[in-house]
Amino acid sequence: MKFKINGRIWIEAEERFMGIGRLELLQRIEQTGSISAAAKQMGMSYKRAWDLIQSLNSQANSPIVSTQTGGERGGGAVLTEEGKRWIVKYTGLQQRFQEFMEQESVKMELE
Repeated sequence: MKFKINGRIWIEAEERFMGIGRLELLQRIEQTGSISAAAKQMGMSYKRAWDLIQSLNSQANSPIVSTQTGGERGGGAVLTEEGKRWIVKYTGLQQRFQEFMEQESVKMELE
């Protein structure tokens, strides 16, 4: 039988800080400029997305997402430079983790 190692990796501080779902949320906010639109694309409630953003912003050294309250032109959300750095950091970590799991899967086949 052929086995494959699988797993997920996340970063924790006081609580879960960054994982694949939060990464996707940040990427979609960057694309859409909106927490609401990002949540909708992910099939997530606005409240859940807002809670995740609040958690990220409260644990990071500086805010990850900056929001603007709605008005005549509506509200919006943008990633800060800190948010963009975390996308790069976590994406790199996730890639290295995937490579590790692939290497370990190959080792299991040889044993």
